[in-house]
Amino acid sequence: MEYIEAPRYPAALKRPFTDLPAMGDDKAALIVHRTRLSYLLLNRFPYNPGHLLAVPYREVTDLEQLTPAGRADLMEIMTFAKRLLAATLKPQGFNIGFNLGSAAGGSIAHLHGHIVPRWNGDNNFMPVLAQTRLLPQSLDATWEKLSAGAAKLRQKAKGRMKK
Repeated sequence: MEYIEAPRYPAALKRPFTDLPAMGDDKAALIVHRTRLSYLLLNRFPYNPGHLLAVPYREVTDLEQLTPAGRADLMEIMTFAKRLLAATLKPQGFNIGFNLGSAAGGSIAHLHGHIVPRWNGDNNFMPVLAQTRLLPQSLDATWEKLSAGAAKLRQKAKGRMKK
């Protein structure tokens, strides 16, 4: 019910992937991790619990429009997202990719990658027949869990760099 009753993007957000990181409140924006060129946030309309989006700060619509450093950073943050989801939610698999263009399912004209955790039997008839998704955990609870997990992974990476 929390998901159903939760407000969608505020009307003031005309370009959500540009406006969300500028809000100054990562919890409200559902941002779980940032790098210099990209950020990770929970999808407000997830296919599965923990569905993350990897978004470059630079507003582009295609991979080819990113600089080599931007592409490398986006791939690095998607790899971090996979590691984060594996450590915190323990999925049995992943769907990772991009929907480039509206014909491919792109819904926001700003490049973003999807990192979707998968479990055996997670997709039943509900999304197909009833256009309904079942989410066992609220976005806020998932954000708390993933943000804590991201902090642990960052700390672990800093420890390895000092050695």
